[in-house]
Amino acid sequence: MADSWEALERACGACRGCALAETRTNVVFGDGARDAEILLVGEGPGQHEDEQGVPFVGPAGKLLDDMLEIIGLDRTKVYVANIVKCRPPKNRDPLNVEQDACIGWLRRQTALLRPKMIVCLGRIAAKAIIQENFKITEQHGQWFQRGGVQMTAIYHPSALLRDEGKRPETFVDLKKIQAKIREICTHTPEQAAGIPPPCTPPNVNHIKTLG
Repeated sequence: MADSWEALERACGACRGCALAETRTNVVFGDGARDAEILLVGEGPGQHEDEQGVPFVGPAGKLLDDMLEIIGLDRTKVYVANIVKCRPPKNRDPLNVEQDACIGWLRRQTALLRPKMIVCLGRIAAKAIIQENFKITEQHGQWFQRGGVQMTAIYHPSALLRDEGKRPETFVDLKKIQAKIREICTHTPEQAAGIPPPCTPPNVNHIKTLG
């Protein structure tokens, strides 16, 4: 029997598939438009997300909202999820065994969503989705295709909070994403109307918006 969003969320909420279930406050299933053409994937919930049950609601989430705004989007136009649905203790990186136990939920979400584009937020998501040996410092902003879906990776918002020097190149990556949206998406580009074209060079005001 095919999944429905409601049935999938209930099943995910009851998951005891790895040790993270023992320490979580909430399962962080995902958030956004369930007909979105763009899927954003992070690595896992942090403290704020664990408390509220919603992805990207802390400082990194605020920065993500600013990043989306730069290219004319917001959370009502995309879907946001994570590789693991439960917070790793002390916000450590999710272990491979935890990722393996949880990735099936993301695969089922992706099957329901059928996105045209997946944007990985950070190296862990990129390694899990694009390729195991993905190097975020060298390959961010590059495009890959699998099963008819366009995929790319950018620095995780948390990395941009730690290192502001990565923000100008992330601006360039965002404009590449905007260009790809206009190329392959059917209803998302309407939301980007009036945003400067991707060839517009970065300026100080745009870069300051990332933070």
